[in-house]
Amino acid sequence: MEKLKNHSSNTQQPPYKSDSTRAGFVAVLGRPNAGKSSFLNAILGEKLALVSHKANATRKRMHLIFMEGATQIVFVDTPGIHNQEKLLNQYMLKEAMRAMSDCDILLFLAPVTDKISYYEDFLKHAKKPHILLLTKIDSVSKEALFEAIKTYEKYQKEYQALIPISIKDLGSLKRVAEVVANLMPINPYYYDPEILSPNTTKEIAKEMIREVVFDNLSDELPYESDVQITLYKEKPHLHHIKATIIVHKESQKGMVIGKGGATLKRIGQKARLKLESFIQQKVFLEIFVKVVPSWCKERENLKKMGYNFED
Repeated sequence: MEKLKNHSSNTQQPPYKSDSTRAGFVAVLGRPNAGKSSFLNAILGEKLALVSHKANATRKRMHLIFMEGATQIVFVDTPGIHNQEKLLNQYMLKEAMRAMSDCDILLFLAPVTDKISYYEDFLKHAKKPHILLLTKIDSVSKEALFEAIKTYEKYQKEYQALIPISIKDLGSLKRVAEVVANLMPINPYYYDPEILSPNTTKEIAKEMIREVVFDNLSDELPYESDVQITLYKEKPHLHHIKATIIVHKESQKGMVIGKGGATLKRIGQKARLKLESFIQQKVFLEIFVKVVPSWCKERENLKKMGYNFED
Protein backbone atom coordinates (compact mmCIF):
# COMPACT_ATOMS: atom_id res chain seq x y z
CA MET A 1 0.00 0.00 0.00
CA GLU A 2 0.97 3.61 -0.22
CA LYS A 3 2.66 4.52 3.06
CA LEU A 4 0.45 6.67 5.27
CA LYS A 5 2.81 8.83 7.28
CA ASN A 6 2.56 8.85 11.05
CA HIS A 7 2.16 12.46 12.15
CA SER A 8 3.09 11.89 15.78
CA SER A 9 4.74 14.91 17.39
CA ASN A 10 7.78 12.76 18.13
CA THR A 11 10.19 13.54 15.31
CA GLN A 12 13.03 11.20 16.23
CA GLN A 13 12.15 7.52 16.09
CA PRO A 14 14.29 4.62 17.33
CA PRO A 15 15.32 1.80 14.98
CA TYR A 16 12.61 -0.39 13.49
CA LYS A 17 13.89 -3.39 15.46
CA SER A 18 15.61 -3.11 18.81
CA ASP A 19 15.77 -5.05 22.07
CA SER A 20 15.04 -1.82 23.95
CA THR A 21 11.83 -0.84 22.16
CA ARG A 22 8.29 -1.46 23.33
CA ALA A 23 5.39 -2.44 21.09
CA GLY A 24 1.97 -3.97 21.54
CA PHE A 25 -1.61 -4.24 20.37
CA VAL A 26 -4.43 -2.36 22.09
CA ALA A 27 -8.06 -3.26 21.38
CA VAL A 28 -10.43 -0.31 21.53
CA LEU A 29 -13.77 -1.61 22.76
CA GLY A 30 -17.20 -0.42 23.88
CA ARG A 31 -20.86 -0.55 22.99
CA PRO A 32 -21.97 0.72 19.56
CA ASN A 33 -21.62 4.52 19.31
CA ALA A 34 -19.41 4.73 22.41
CA GLY A 35 -17.03 7.01 20.50
CA LYS A 36 -14.30 4.50 19.66
CA SER A 37 -13.58 5.74 16.14
CA SER A 38 -13.80 9.41 17.17
CA PHE A 39 -11.28 8.71 19.95
CA LEU A 40 -8.87 7.02 17.54
CA ASN A 41 -9.10 9.78 14.94
CA ALA A 42 -8.47 12.37 17.65
CA ILE A 43 -5.46 10.65 19.22
CA LEU A 44 -3.88 9.93 15.82
CA GLY A 45 -4.66 13.37 14.42
CA GLU A 46 -5.89 11.68 11.25
CA LYS A 47 -9.41 10.73 10.14
CA LEU A 48 -8.92 7.03 9.38
CA ALA A 49 -11.54 5.24 11.47
CA LEU A 50 -15.14 5.36 10.26
CA VAL A 51 -17.33 7.74 12.28
CA SER A 52 -21.09 7.56 11.86
CA HIS A 53 -24.20 8.30 13.88
CA LYS A 54 -25.39 4.84 12.86
CA ALA A 55 -24.86 2.14 15.47
CA ASN A 56 -22.56 -0.73 14.38
CA ALA A 57 -20.99 1.29 11.56
CA THR A 58 -17.56 -0.27 12.24
CA ARG A 59 -17.57 -3.88 11.02
CA LYS A 60 -14.00 -5.10 10.75
CA ARG A 61 -10.87 -4.61 12.78
CA MET A 62 -8.57 -1.85 11.58
CA HIS A 63 -4.99 -1.45 12.81
CA LEU A 64 -3.83 2.11 13.47
CA ILE A 65 -0.25 2.85 14.46
CA PHE A 66 0.69 5.47 17.04
CA MET A 67 4.20 6.29 18.23
CA GLU A 68 4.61 7.47 21.81
CA GLY A 69 8.33 8.14 22.16
CA ALA A 70 10.14 4.81 21.77
CA THR A 71 6.89 2.85 22.06
CA GLN A 72 4.76 1.63 19.17
CA ILE A 73 1.08 1.33 20.06
CA VAL A 74 -1.02 -0.56 17.52
CA PHE A 75 -4.60 0.48 18.22
CA VAL A 76 -7.21 -1.98 16.93
CA ASP A 77 -10.55 -0.37 16.07
CA THR A 78 -13.32 -2.89 16.63
CA PRO A 79 -17.07 -3.24 16.09
CA GLY A 80 -19.24 -2.36 19.07
CA ILE A 81 -19.89 -5.12 21.59
CA HIS A 82 -23.52 -6.12 21.20
CA ASN A 83 -25.75 -9.17 20.91
CA GLN A 84 -28.03 -9.68 17.92
CA GLU A 85 -29.09 -12.68 15.87
CA LYS A 86 -28.31 -11.30 12.40
CA LEU A 87 -25.41 -13.03 10.65
CA LEU A 88 -23.55 -9.76 10.00
CA ASN A 89 -23.88 -8.83 13.67
CA GLN A 90 -22.51 -12.23 14.64
CA TYR A 91 -19.49 -11.59 12.43
CA MET A 92 -18.96 -8.17 14.04
CA LEU A 93 -19.17 -9.57 17.56
CA LYS A 94 -16.67 -12.27 16.58
CA GLU A 95 -14.28 -9.54 15.37
CA ALA A 96 -14.53 -7.75 18.71
CA MET A 97 -14.00 -10.97 20.68
CA ARG A 98 -10.96 -11.87 18.56
CA ALA A 99 -9.43 -8.48 19.26
CA MET A 100 -9.99 -8.96 22.98
CA SER A 101 -8.11 -12.26 22.95
CA ASP A 102 -5.32 -11.22 20.56
CA CYS A 103 -4.31 -7.85 22.06
CA ASP A 104 -1.98 -7.05 24.96
CA ILE A 105 -4.17 -4.34 26.52
CA LEU A 106 -7.85 -3.47 26.24
CA LEU A 107 -9.32 0.03 26.26
CA PHE A 108 -12.98 0.08 27.23
CA LEU A 109 -14.77 3.31 26.31
CA ALA A 110 -17.77 4.13 28.47
CA PRO A 111 -19.70 7.34 27.72
CA VAL A 112 -20.04 9.20 31.02
CA THR A 113 -23.86 9.11 30.85
CA ASP A 114 -24.01 5.33 30.24
CA LYS A 115 -25.41 2.74 32.60
CA ILE A 116 -22.63 0.86 34.36
CA SER A 117 -24.18 -2.41 33.15
CA TYR A 118 -22.35 -2.06 29.80
CA TYR A 119 -19.04 -2.16 31.67
CA GLU A 120 -20.21 -5.01 33.87
CA ASP A 121 -21.06 -7.05 30.77
CA PHE A 122 -17.59 -6.28 29.36
CA LEU A 123 -15.95 -7.58 32.55
CA LYS A 124 -17.52 -11.00 31.94
CA HIS A 125 -15.42 -11.34 28.76
CA ALA A 126 -12.26 -9.35 29.62
CA LYS A 127 -9.33 -11.72 30.11
CA LYS A 128 -6.57 -9.16 29.53
CA PRO A 129 -5.52 -6.06 31.52
CA HIS A 130 -7.68 -3.09 30.62
CA ILE A 131 -7.99 0.66 31.00
CA LEU A 132 -11.39 2.26 31.51
CA LEU A 133 -11.97 5.50 29.61
CA LEU A 134 -14.93 7.66 30.61
CA THR A 135 -15.72 9.45 27.36
CA LYS A 136 -17.68 12.55 26.35
CA ILE A 137 -16.99 14.25 29.69
CA ASP A 138 -17.46 17.67 28.08
CA SER A 139 -21.19 16.88 27.84
CA VAL A 140 -21.79 16.80 31.62
CA SER A 141 -21.14 18.98 34.67
CA LYS A 142 -18.17 18.43 36.97
CA GLU A 143 -20.56 17.13 39.62
CA ALA A 144 -22.02 14.54 37.24
CA LEU A 145 -18.51 13.46 36.20
CA PHE A 146 -17.48 13.06 39.84
CA GLU A 147 -20.54 10.89 40.51
CA ALA A 148 -19.78 8.71 37.48
CA ILE A 149 -16.19 8.20 38.62
CA LYS A 150 -17.40 7.20 42.09
CA THR A 151 -19.80 4.67 40.52
CA TYR A 152 -17.01 2.94 38.58
CA GLU A 153 -14.50 3.05 41.43
CA LYS A 154 -16.13 0.04 43.07
CA TYR A 155 -14.45 -1.95 40.26
CA GLN A 156 -11.05 -0.30 40.68
CA LYS A 157 -9.38 -3.68 41.31
CA GLU A 158 -10.44 -4.71 37.80
CA TYR A 159 -8.90 -1.91 35.72
CA GLN A 160 -5.33 -0.64 35.39
CA ALA A 161 -6.48 2.99 35.29
CA LEU A 162 -9.64 5.06 34.97
CA ILE A 163 -9.17 8.11 32.74
CA PRO A 164 -11.89 10.68 31.97
CA ILE A 165 -11.42 11.97 28.41
CA SER A 166 -12.84 14.31 25.82
CA ILE A 167 -11.71 14.26 22.20
CA LYS A 168 -11.59 18.07 22.49
CA ASP A 169 -9.06 17.87 25.34
CA LEU A 170 -5.65 16.96 23.97
CA GLY A 171 -4.27 16.72 27.51
CA SER A 172 -6.61 13.83 28.34
CA LEU A 173 -5.64 12.02 25.12
CA LYS A 174 -1.97 12.51 25.92
CA ARG A 175 -2.57 10.95 29.32
CA VAL A 176 -4.12 7.87 27.68
CA ALA A 177 -1.11 7.52 25.34
CA GLU A 178 1.33 7.75 28.26
CA VAL A 179 -0.49 5.19 30.40
CA VAL A 180 -0.88 2.75 27.50
CA ALA A 181 2.79 3.14 26.51
CA ASN A 182 3.91 2.25 30.02
CA LEU A 183 1.94 -0.99 29.83
CA MET A 184 3.36 -2.12 26.47
CA PRO A 185 5.70 -5.14 26.54
CA ILE A 186 9.32 -4.98 25.39
CA ASN A 187 9.14 -5.94 21.71
CA PRO A 188 10.60 -4.93 18.36
CA TYR A 189 8.21 -2.80 16.33
CA TYR A 190 5.56 -4.75 14.47
CA TYR A 191 5.34 -2.16 11.67
CA ASP A 192 7.42 0.57 10.09
CA PRO A 193 6.97 3.49 12.54
CA GLU A 194 6.57 5.91 9.63
CA ILE A 195 3.18 4.55 8.55
CA LEU A 196 -0.23 5.16 10.09
CA SER A 197 -1.86 1.85 9.19
CA PRO A 198 -0.93 -1.51 7.65
CA ASN A 199 -4.45 -1.68 6.19
CA THR A 200 -4.41 -1.08 2.45
CA THR A 201 -5.47 2.20 0.90
CA LYS A 202 -8.23 0.23 -0.85
CA GLU A 203 -9.63 -0.95 2.50
CA ILE A 204 -9.57 2.55 3.95
CA ALA A 205 -11.13 4.00 0.79
CA LYS A 206 -14.05 1.59 1.17
CA GLU A 207 -14.68 2.81 4.71
CA MET A 208 -14.48 6.45 3.67
CA ILE A 209 -17.03 5.99 0.89
CA ARG A 210 -19.33 4.07 3.23
CA GLU A 211 -19.11 6.89 5.75
CA VAL A 212 -20.17 9.42 3.10
CA VAL A 213 -23.11 7.18 2.11
CA PHE A 214 -24.32 7.02 5.72
CA ASP A 215 -23.82 10.76 6.25
CA ASN A 216 -25.85 11.68 3.18
CA LEU A 217 -28.73 9.26 3.64
CA SER A 218 -29.11 9.60 7.42
CA ASP A 219 -31.53 7.08 8.91
CA GLU A 220 -33.22 6.33 5.59
CA LEU A 221 -30.74 3.62 4.60
CA PRO A 222 -30.24 0.47 6.72
CA TYR A 223 -26.80 0.19 8.31
CA GLU A 224 -26.41 -3.21 6.59
CA SER A 225 -25.87 -1.39 3.27
CA ASP A 226 -22.28 -1.67 2.14
CA VAL A 227 -19.66 -0.58 -0.37
CA GLN A 228 -17.58 -2.84 -2.59
CA ILE A 229 -14.43 -1.59 -4.32
CA THR A 230 -14.37 -3.28 -7.74
CA LEU A 231 -11.34 -1.42 -9.14
CA TYR A 232 -8.44 0.39 -7.49
CA LYS A 233 -5.73 1.44 -9.90
CA GLU A 234 -2.89 3.77 -8.98
CA LYS A 235 -1.69 5.81 -11.95
CA PRO A 236 0.91 8.60 -11.92
CA HIS A 237 -0.71 11.50 -10.03
CA LEU A 238 -4.15 9.81 -10.20
CA HIS A 239 -6.02 7.04 -8.37
CA HIS A 240 -8.83 5.45 -10.40
CA ILE A 241 -11.48 3.90 -8.14
CA LYS A 242 -14.69 2.09 -9.00
CA ALA A 243 -17.07 1.45 -6.11
CA THR A 244 -20.48 -0.18 -5.87
CA ILE A 245 -23.00 0.65 -3.15
CA ILE A 246 -24.81 -2.55 -2.15
CA VAL A 247 -28.43 -2.29 -0.98
CA HIS A 248 -31.21 -4.78 -0.22
CA LYS A 249 -34.15 -3.44 -2.25
CA GLU A 250 -34.97 -1.58 -5.46
CA SER A 251 -36.59 1.17 -3.38
CA GLN A 252 -33.27 1.67 -1.56
CA LYS A 253 -31.46 1.84 -4.89
CA GLY A 254 -33.77 4.65 -5.99
CA MET A 255 -33.13 6.42 -2.70
CA VAL A 256 -29.34 6.26 -3.19
CA ILE A 257 -29.54 7.47 -6.80
CA GLY A 258 -32.05 10.24 -6.07
CA LYS A 259 -34.09 12.30 -8.49
CA GLY A 260 -32.16 12.68 -11.73
CA GLY A 261 -29.15 11.02 -10.06
CA ALA A 262 -28.68 14.02 -7.72
CA THR A 263 -28.08 12.04 -4.51
CA LEU A 264 -25.55 9.67 -6.07
CA LYS A 265 -23.76 12.63 -7.66
CA ARG A 266 -23.55 14.37 -4.28
CA ILE A 267 -22.23 11.22 -2.62
CA GLY A 268 -19.63 10.83 -5.38
CA GLN A 269 -18.43 14.42 -5.10
CA LYS A 270 -18.08 14.32 -1.31
CA ALA A 271 -16.41 10.91 -1.35
CA ARG A 272 -13.94 12.04 -4.02
CA LEU A 273 -12.95 15.12 -2.01
CA LYS A 274 -12.52 13.03 1.15
CA LEU A 275 -10.36 10.52 -0.71
CA GLU A 276 -8.23 13.20 -2.35
CA SER A 277 -7.61 14.82 1.03
CA PHE A 278 -6.56 11.47 2.44
CA ILE A 279 -4.46 10.20 -0.48
CA GLN A 280 -3.04 13.63 -1.37
CA GLN A 281 -3.54 12.93 -5.06
CA LYS A 282 -6.29 13.39 -7.63
CA VAL A 283 -8.98 10.71 -7.61
CA PHE A 284 -11.20 9.61 -10.49
CA LEU A 285 -14.12 7.98 -8.70
CA GLU A 286 -16.96 6.04 -10.33
CA ILE A 287 -19.85 4.93 -8.10
CA PHE A 288 -22.60 2.48 -8.99
CA VAL A 289 -25.55 1.03 -7.06
CA LYS A 290 -26.49 -2.66 -7.01
CA VAL A 291 -29.36 -4.55 -5.37
CA VAL A 292 -28.32 -7.80 -3.64
CA PRO A 293 -31.34 -9.04 -1.66
CA SER A 294 -30.49 -10.21 1.87
CA TRP A 295 -26.75 -10.23 1.11
CA CYS A 296 -25.86 -9.97 4.80
CA LYS A 297 -27.93 -13.01 5.75
CA GLU A 298 -25.90 -15.54 3.76
CA ARG A 299 -22.34 -16.57 4.62
CA GLU A 300 -21.26 -16.86 0.98
CA ASN A 301 -22.41 -13.32 0.19
CA LEU A 302 -20.74 -12.04 3.35
CA LYS A 303 -17.51 -13.71 2.27
CA LYS A 304 -17.69 -12.02 -1.15
CA MET A 305 -18.00 -8.67 0.66
CA GLY A 306 -14.90 -9.40 2.74
CA TYR A 307 -16.56 -10.68 5.91
CA ASN A 308 -15.10 -14.16 6.28
CA PHE A 309 -16.08 -16.09 9.42
CA GLU A 310 -13.16 -18.46 8.83
CA ASP A 311 -10.39 -15.84 8.92
